[in-house]
Amino acid sequence: MNWWKRCVSILGIFSLFTHSFQAQYNGDQVLRLIPTDSEQVKFLNQLVEEEQIDLWRPQFPGGIQPQNEVHARIPASALGTVTGELKKRALQYNVLTQNIQDLLDSQIKSDDKQPFSARAHSYTKYHPMEEIYYWMEQMKESYKELVTQHLLGITYQKRPMYYLKISRKSDKPKKIIWMDCGIHAREWIAPAFCQWFVKEVLASYTADPKTDRFLQNIDFYILPVLNIDGYIYSWSTDRLWRKSMSPCKNTTCFGTDLNRNFDAKWCSVGASRNCCSITYCGSAPESEPEAKAVAGFLRSHLPDILCYLTIHSYGQLILTPYGYTNATVGNHEEMMRVGEKAANALEQKHGTKYKVGPSSWILYYSSGSSRDWAGDLGIDFSYTFELRDNGTYQFILPEDQIQTTCEETMAAVTTIIEHIYDKHFRNSAPTNVALWSGLLTSYLLNLHFANLL
Repeated sequence: MNWWKRCVSILGIFSLFTHSFQAQYNGDQVLRLIPTDSEQVKFLNQLVEEEQIDLWRPQFPGGIQPQNEVHARIPASALGTVTGELKKRALQYNVLTQNIQDLLDSQIKSDDKQPFSARAHSYTKYHPMEEIYYWMEQMKESYKELVTQHLLGITYQKRPMYYLKISRKSDKPKKIIWMDCGIHAREWIAPAFCQWFVKEVLASYTADPKTDRFLQNIDFYILPVLNIDGYIYSWSTDRLWRKSMSPCKNTTCFGTDLNRNFDAKWCSVGASRNCCSITYCGSAPESEPEAKAVAGFLRSHLPDILCYLTIHSYGQLILTPYGYTNATVGNHEEMMRVGEKAANALEQKHGTKYKVGPSSWILYYSSGSSRDWAGDLGIDFSYTFELRDNGTYQFILPEDQIQTTCEETMAAVTTIIEHIYDKHFRNSAPTNVALWSGLLTSYLLNLHFANLL
């Protein structure tokens, strides 16, 4: 192990005992609001502009529409004023979270229960980046016949972006399914699922014929954390931080929304050119090294990529292209059919309901997303998963929901992979079966006639 990896592993052991958030949210509440008309929408836009509320859903003022649910964090300092104005305007609302800091404190307490164990990585806990780096090293060393670790790029703060490749040795060229998690720093459940997915694939490839069948023709590429700098910042400083960590010119604000930085009608709708906005699209398409690294990989591996999966939270959605237009991809009907089948498989696990469809239809308009960019690139299947929940815990999903969330998401993702595999390799297994069946039939017939003679 390299010296810096040793340092990473040592830091990881102590990280759970030392991390605390500098940003405090004492008394801040999350409200669910439902504007009924354009005047109420205008009022909510005004509150956002005056920074009296922090939009969580949708993520930008243009996404607020009459009769659509809005989730917003209200700072304690503005709570009395805002709720008073809401009542005056008869704008419907209820409290989703009474005190955000209580959720944050309970999560820290939960994280501090047990020290990090290099030998027994827990898949039902959230892990800081140091531990995820170490876990990747473990996977590579423990499954040398299947797992390799590769450098994808370097973040703005000069941290390595590693992905894991799960591949059975083969003399023939194979296709690729790509998955990335953690493009938004505060969505901790996303990296947790990437780790879970790797665990499940590696644990079942010898015992489950289905997994073994996939690996005959498909390689999995998994990037556990795309926004590494922001993810670390969400552990050390601000649990609710969303963006990357790159600075902006002529301002004290920093960070780019990496899921607005791809060249998919970049910054045309649902994104901001204001660096202080949480949906800041960057100075240009792929201006951020993290987005550039992912985009460069996908471009260089076409047409071998069969599916692009990107994991987010929250909202319980399976999103297809597009977010920037009402138009759809050429295979929209197939993507919807597969997405609905995946949502049904997910629901059968623990009863969780997901909606399926283009972001512009069932969520909001947005441009520059990696999902839409992958669709424009020509990758046939491009899905965004918005994991649990629907607003009770928002981005602060408790650890006791990690396992159920990952189990149901695994069922959905496996459904998508099965469809893609059968579509492209439908004749692989039957051909072999037919060959052996023919040989066996011939052998038995020869044996029968030999006995007659």
